[in-house]
Amino acid sequence: MMRRSNKNPIITRQDIQSDNPALSDVSSVFNPGAVRINGKTNLLMRVQNRGRETYLVRADSFDGFSFNVDPNPTPVAGLEILEETIYHVYDPRITNIGSHLYVTLAVDTDDGCRTILTRGENLSSLEYIGLMWDSDARNGVLFPEKIGGRYMGLVRPNVAADPNQPVSGSEIWLVESSDLREWRPVKPIMSGRPHYWDELIGSGPPPVKTKDGWLHVYHGVATHFMSANIYQAGVCLLDLEDPSVVIARSRYNILEPREDYELIGQVPNVVFPTGMVVDTSESDSFAPPDSNVIIYYGAADTVVAAVVTTIGELLGFSCRSGAPCS
Repeated sequence: MMRRSNKNPIITRQDIQSDNPALSDVSSVFNPGAVRINGKTNLLMRVQNRGRETYLVRADSFDGFSFNVDPNPTPVAGLEILEETIYHVYDPRITNIGSHLYVTLAVDTDDGCRTILTRGENLSSLEYIGLMWDSDARNGVLFPEKIGGRYMGLVRPNVAADPNQPVSGSEIWLVESSDLREWRPVKPIMSGRPHYWDELIGSGPPPVKTKDGWLHVYHGVATHFMSANIYQAGVCLLDLEDPSVVIARSRYNILEPREDYELIGQVPNVVFPTGMVVDTSESDSFAPPDSNVIIYYGAADTVVAAVVTTIGELLGFSCRSGAPCS
């Protein structure tokens, strides 16, 4: 279904070359947010060193596959407002609204994971704006325009199903805000499907506007194999005027771990989509079906990889409500 780049993995730990002691010999680079600016694809990646300390690192490319990596990490200002000890800041998703870049991030604290929104004009630095959920949550994304006069986002609340296991979640919620600082839960829009490929779910890249609806790539986790979780990708379609309504959802995954770099790493059996760039869009901001698409993902929590497709193919992967997958 998805065509892997013949340059995969496109970024590995060997590509992180820095005089900064924290980045001099890293262990992994993965889960990049992506945005296209002035013909260049920009990634903001999660990088871990041997101490399993996490940094955000920027990279850019003219062709979307061969990247120049910034030797300096991207700082995030204003996190002291959270008044919590912060251990890791990671898993960026990037949305361009007007002339501003907004980046959602996961922040690990003693009280769990927080989903925050930040702003950065060129990704060389970020500034904290607000908290998108008032308790443990991950996988926050922001829609690229207001809907009904309000900013909209998606968040995956974390629930501790087993006290001996890391928290995760099986619902994606719609959230809204008038100012990007204060966020209100609206309703859950999608749940995991027990016993199938997407038992646990979470948002991938920010939604893309098409004439059929908001096209949204998400990840699903199959947990019923007992020996190891399997992270995969799927796609759904949300109503343009009311994105709490799911009008289509893929029955099958559209990408699953098959290559060695997806099967072997610090977390095996993982494809985790976090960035997506679309080549063309119409004057009214809709992405037409023939638009070329690159989806960037973390593979085995160790490297960055990419797949290519089109908007039309992604729409075709979904199935209409009322079909067996709904």
